[in-house]
Amino acid sequence: MVDNNERRAGGVLQGSVAIITGGASGMGLATAERFVAEGAAVVIADFNRDAGMAAVEELGDATRFALCDVSVEADVAAAVDLAVQSFGRLDVLFNNAGIGGAFGPITELEVDDWDATFAVLVRGVFLGIKHGARAMIERGEGGSIINTASIAGLGGGAGPQAYSAAKAAVINLTTTSAVELAPQRIRVNAICPGVIFTPLMHSGDEADAEAMVAELQPLPDRGEGRDIAGAALWLAGPDAGFVSGEAIKVDGALLAAGPRIFGRLKNTRNLHRTVGMAHGTTGKPASVRRL
Repeated sequence: MVDNNERRAGGVLQGSVAIITGGASGMGLATAERFVAEGAAVVIADFNRDAGMAAVEELGDATRFALCDVSVEADVAAAVDLAVQSFGRLDVLFNNAGIGGAFGPITELEVDDWDATFAVLVRGVFLGIKHGARAMIERGEGGSIINTASIAGLGGGAGPQAYSAAKAAVINLTTTSAVELAPQRIRVNAICPGVIFTPLMHSGDEADAEAMVAELQPLPDRGEGRDIAGAALWLAGPDAGFVSGEAIKVDGALLAAGPRIFGRLKNTRNLHRTVGMAHGTTGKPASVRRL
């Protein structure tokens, strides 16, 4: 949506370099568009090659694509290297890649699906912090690391067990890393989305999701990728220069009202009768076994 020629002169991120994992769709793509519009160069790191290449083609020569499985250390390290080699530095790392993960009754979950969920949602964030911080420390000018958590990590009822537990781990990893990296002026924060209308959230049935939101979310507006992009832009930029160790809810007051989401949204309504693994927008099909 944003041509490189339309990058905002003197934008909030003018001259900055960012990596966005899961940047080829949904919240990640919306953030990549916003960052480029605000003057940043962006490496889009994603498991989905076709979507990633399409995003780079659309956004122009201020972007690069890195094929990246965030659970694989070599892939994450390569994405960081690409940013430094292509643009000379790394200022912002948005650990955003995610999947729906293991679902079903806890008595029926497959341990391999549980582990795969944590590999993407937690190990992927750890690896991003590890390698992103190394590049920032080497340059010596600080930086901003942003992790996508979820309101599901702040309480029960907003997601399945593995997803919720993983996002809780991300929130804790955010706070501990913020303390550790503060002497290097590296800020670490998390964004906790509520119901954000992306393909990963609504699985193609937006009408059902809208009905659920209207019933449960106090703010009447739909959460969109641009809302997460706005929060990420603030955390990445100078106005949040004294903000670190925070988990910021972007949820239309949903958690404040008590979410009760899981099991009400159409694509989660019958999950107590099934067990399996959802891979989000990676291109991998979900595995489902009926109980």
